[in-house]
Amino acid sequence: MHDHDISSWRHTHDFGGHTGRAETSTRRVIALTAVMMVVEIVTGTASGSMALLADGWHMATHVAAFGITLFAYRYARLHAANPRFSFGTGKVGVLGGFASAVALAVVAFMMAVESGMRLIDPQAIHYTEAIGVAVAGLVVNLVCGAMLHDHHHEHEHEHEHEHEHEHEHDHEHGQQDHNLRAAYFHVLADALTSLFAIVALVAGKYAGWSWLDPAVGILGALVIARWAWGLLRDTGHILLDAADEETRTAITRAIESDADNRIADLHVWQLGPRQYAASLSLVTHQPRPPQHYKALLREIPLLAHVVVEVNRCCDVGSASAEQMPVGPSSFGQKSG
Repeated sequence: MHDHDISSWRHTHDFGGHTGRAETSTRRVIALTAVMMVVEIVTGTASGSMALLADGWHMATHVAAFGITLFAYRYARLHAANPRFSFGTGKVGVLGGFASAVALAVVAFMMAVESGMRLIDPQAIHYTEAIGVAVAGLVVNLVCGAMLHDHHHEHEHEHEHEHEHEHEHDHEHGQQDHNLRAAYFHVLADALTSLFAIVALVAGKYAGWSWLDPAVGILGALVIARWAWGLLRDTGHILLDAADEETRTAITRAIESDADNRIADLHVWQLGPRQYAASLSLVTHQPRPPQHYKALLREIPLLAHVVVEVNRCCDVGSASAEQMPVGPSSFGQKSG
């Protein structure tokens, strides 16, 4: 029986990153948005402004979406060390981002339908009251956006210090905190609808263009739908373990440039906002210990968990190979 200490071979499965400050900001954004939501819905209903009412209900869905964001942060933090999650809880934030994107898409659809109905059947609008509340809503949205943007920018700035070389556009999407990105998009959508509402209400009051109120509601719905689609696409790829091509290429180059190694099977997937995992099977005539192949991959950024299977090639002209008894091996490389 093996009774030696093996703690040095163990590594953390906490791939969620540091989200404490983003979680605090999300709580504050929820409080501000909830207050403004009530004010806009009440005023929009009383004044008859579809743009203002749409913005209020839009905020209501965002409060729910921010709740998803907050839940994802809390759940990932509380279960980060839970052994039931084999690869940690880093993807909980991605799942939260996906759910928020679905909510954003539903909001866009509801806005388009309701605005279309108001375009066909116009309603009387009390412009003065509606304009004042819309301006207040825009201010609240800008404040919330600034709060979330600071953490989003800080996240990217820290990443630039960790890795001093540039990454491709697709690779950068995988490094983002999609949970925070979803919350930020919801705030931007709120700000956009508030701005559109102000323009429509001012035009309606002073130029008599009452049709502009529902028209800008439809325009806002189209813009929000586009944001929702982009977020659904990016988070969906991660949830389905779509491979990051830049990391795949770097792994293949690093392994196959050494001796006569050939990668027979390679899987790359994302564990968290800025961390990837890889499982690879290689064939070689000159097998080395797993630590040798791990060392070849040390310089690949964001690669936090690797499993290596080494197979000895039995015959130069044969596809058969004998699996080495070294078995799989893994290592952890924390970003920090």
